[in-house]
Amino acid sequence: MQIIKTALLSYGMSGKVFHAPFLELHPGYQLLGSWERSKKLIQEDYPNVKSYHALEAVLEDDVDLVVVNTPVGTHFEYAKKVLLAGKHAIVEKAFTTTVAEAQELAALAREKGVKLSVFQNRRWDSDLKTVQQIISDGVLGDIVEAEFHFDRYNPNLSPKQHKETANSGAGILKDLGPHLIDQALYLFGFPNAVFADVRITREHSLVDDCIDIVLYYDTFRLRLKASFFVREAIPAYQVHGKKGSFLKPRGDVQEDDLKLGKKPNLDSWGKEPTEKEGLLHTNIDGIIMNGKIPTLHGNYYAFFDGVYNSIASDTVEPVTAQDGVRVMQIIEAAIQSSELKKVIDL
Repeated sequence: MQIIKTALLSYGMSGKVFHAPFLELHPGYQLLGSWERSKKLIQEDYPNVKSYHALEAVLEDDVDLVVVNTPVGTHFEYAKKVLLAGKHAIVEKAFTTTVAEAQELAALAREKGVKLSVFQNRRWDSDLKTVQQIISDGVLGDIVEAEFHFDRYNPNLSPKQHKETANSGAGILKDLGPHLIDQALYLFGFPNAVFADVRITREHSLVDDCIDIVLYYDTFRLRLKASFFVREAIPAYQVHGKKGSFLKPRGDVQEDDLKLGKKPNLDSWGKEPTEKEGLLHTNIDGIIMNGKIPTLHGNYYAFFDGVYNSIASDTVEPVTAQDGVRVMQIIEAAIQSSELKKVIDL
């Protein structure tokens, strides 16, 4: 089995929670270490790995794959250096800060013959996998409208300065927005047009923290919303078709379990509590169905397995650079729409 030697560019929450546990679990990866600037923490969890003092030290090592899991504003600069060094790369969301940057990275990866994937792990949330199955089964009939939410109640500003300082990578549109947008494009493809309202609602906030985006498709509309002032959440996924509806609360347990230090596995991982099951109310062959639907297991491992296969067997990345470009196109259109208060054709 080919072993892919992998390094992280940060060992904060994302490296510790979302990446290292799955790199450790997958037999095809060897975690070499992480670039650490001030706090030296990775060796407390993984004693046999390295703590790199600089990006150059990472790239000079015998590394095959680099995970660019640093603040959004650094993604383009760091990912470009990784690709120029001939290394494969995983870049967290938002992929970049502009469409032009995303397109340049995609072109550079093709030129260098290396794999470039965007870390859109929430394609493998239990919620979305179940919604995808319901839509695929056709039990709702032709889709008329849908609404996806990523809502929280947290009026306080983040202690992470890069998240609250006005910069090209900050704000909810480039934080939670890429999750919602990627899920929408993954399920329904690229829309015809975008209308968006991007606002600031928290006191003393310098960055956008409330988004309302409408994606226009030929026969239906999809609304994407994220806010920090939702104390009582409505279903995170609402899909309505000509035969019926499916409502699903946000219930994926993977992030919470990882934050608690639980180790992922291939058997029972990503199983939601039954009270988070979605409600299906529809007409199936003349019979009215109105009840709860078992939720599929979530599994972020599938992303890392897909990246492994893309490198080891030269298959397509699980989330491609072009997927990242398309998300950035929606984000730029949303910004333009909000500023002009008009629908933007794509």
